[in-house]
Amino acid sequence: MQLELGIDTFGDVTRGADGLLRSHAQVIRDTLAEGELADQVGLDYIGLGEHHRPDFAISSTEPILSAILARTERIKAGTSVTVLSSDDPIRVFQRFATLDALAPGRAEITIGRGSFTESFPLFGFDLNDYEVLFSEKSQLLHLLATQEKVSFEGETRTPLKGVTVYPRPETPLRIWRGVGGTPQSVVEAAAMQMDLMIAIIGGDSTRFRPHVDLFHRAHAQMGTKPGRIGVHSPGHIAETDEIAREEYFEGYARMHDAIGRSRGWPPLRREAYLSEVEHGSLYIGSPETVARKIARTVKALGLSRFTLKYSGGPQDPAHLRKTIELYGTKVRPLLADMLD
Repeated sequence: MQLELGIDTFGDVTRGADGLLRSHAQVIRDTLAEGELADQVGLDYIGLGEHHRPDFAISSTEPILSAILARTERIKAGTSVTVLSSDDPIRVFQRFATLDALAPGRAEITIGRGSFTESFPLFGFDLNDYEVLFSEKSQLLHLLATQEKVSFEGETRTPLKGVTVYPRPETPLRIWRGVGGTPQSVVEAAAMQMDLMIAIIGGDSTRFRPHVDLFHRAHAQMGTKPGRIGVHSPGHIAETDEIAREEYFEGYARMHDAIGRSRGWPPLRREAYLSEVEHGSLYIGSPETVARKIARTVKALGLSRFTLKYSGGPQDPAHLRKTIELYGTKVRPLLADMLD
């Protein structure tokens, strides 16, 4: 099975050796260096997530993607995700058509609703329009990606009649649909001929097999060919399982609890963390342990891509670089043997 290995980051604000949080600017510069490292160690993809919060440094993905693509030779780079509800699909298309001109075939888009809603008031959108905004904007982006002259009418913008948007990409832009487990989103991804990226951040990954089957079934009913299927999950790699678990826990727990306070989550206990490492979707451990766990997920879901969210709260940046290095140099060859 041909498998692409990728990494994701939201630009989680890291903590330096002095114990202080690093600046947003430094985290962005570190992200650029991490993208270069990912290319050097043979990884296939890096995705940048858009957020508008103090604990994440990346709010505008395309400038960083442009820098990564300019400084690398072959790695693909894209979003994880573009929060399309609070963006303009025409501008998204234009920005990625421009990136594709600079690095042909290497710029990708993953659209999604996102896990936070800060962008709605920030950009002047009403949360009451949450569903209709995403539905209409994803439809428009699909039309832009598949038709040269676009006509569109909806509730959220003035009509378009036979409009051509420039620049034109030389080859079709690759668009993924990020889903968190809603069957309707899976069907919509199939209907729009988008690749499917499943965000699995908890529980056994095999529980998403019904969504994969639904994706294939939807394509079969429409008489179309299924696109690629990928999984995005958090993880951390070190020389041993014990080191990896200890390095990751404190920063991950801080991130979990900071987000959880606004969502009614209880504080993360070490026992729950270790249970998720053992039985859930935290891909944490030695290269051998992580490779075995990824191989199980790939086989169970029939994946074309697996992306590891290597940043997780205020981690040590050196640990992030080590994870990327081990992922490319150790996990990758181990996985190739396991999936052969």
